[in-house]
Amino acid sequence: MAAAIPFSKELEFEYGKASELSPLIRRVIAQNPSAFTLYGTGTYIIGRGKVAVIDPGPLDPDHIDAILEATEGEEITHILITHTHHDHSPGAALLKQKIDAPTYGFGPHGGGNNAWKAEEGGDMDFVPDVKINDGDIIEGADWSVRAIHTPGHLSNHICFELIEEKTLFSGDHVMGWSTSVVSPPDGNMTDYMASLEKLFAYDHLRYWPTHGPCIDNPHEFVRGLIAHRQERMQQIRDCLKTGPMTIPEMVKKMYTDVPEHLHPAAARSVYSHIIMMVDKGEIVADGNIEVTDTYQLK
Repeated sequence: MAAAIPFSKELEFEYGKASELSPLIRRVIAQNPSAFTLYGTGTYIIGRGKVAVIDPGPLDPDHIDAILEATEGEEITHILITHTHHDHSPGAALLKQKIDAPTYGFGPHGGGNNAWKAEEGGDMDFVPDVKINDGDIIEGADWSVRAIHTPGHLSNHICFELIEEKTLFSGDHVMGWSTSVVSPPDGNMTDYMASLEKLFAYDHLRYWPTHGPCIDNPHEFVRGLIAHRQERMQQIRDCLKTGPMTIPEMVKKMYTDVPEHLHPAAARSVYSHIIMMVDKGEIVADGNIEVTDTYQLK
């Protein structure tokens, strides 16, 4: 069995109010709680005086007002986007109506629609003013951020490292309360696993995810995530040892502790694992590797 991931759902905050997290970091949480966002989207403000905003969140004027209230008397000079899901990037358009600051991101949304998609959707309207690449440094008045491209959850997912505090804003790549949804076609499990391994090259002291509390043991935590995904693949193998199965049949066996209304999202995750295992030659499909196919061990 894989090692348990030390998730925590404890989070101290008040909607509409900024929480002081460190000398350079504040957070405002949007009031968009759901099964996919926990308490809501955590928007981070970095720096003092001339500041950057990371993930202004959903199309919620009240949340944008809360960000502006938290930065009253300061200037927002940068808007950084981890990725283009509806709970992360659409607020940038509302914020830009109030202030004059460019958006920074890896690129527009790269996926497509699918009948089994999870609740969170793609922000097809977002195009960054400044396109950033892996390793790029973005500098402010009293802060500097390194972009770390971490595809998997989405192909355009970026984590941002606050260099002065050796802190990573991990977006949805590493969350503090749940594993990330990796949903094809734009979500890719092979890329996701490689992006987790990539984080071991950095000596970050902590992660601040967009959803959930701070992660103070980042390397141990990431090892737990990798072990969890490996255990899921073993569960798929165990299911298929009994004979050919469909994805919904596997989900019922693998996610007995998950409410049925979340099974569609679980099915997307199983599907992403299966694509990876087909690519490795472990299993085969009776069709074209679709969510509706039947699978068996090779």
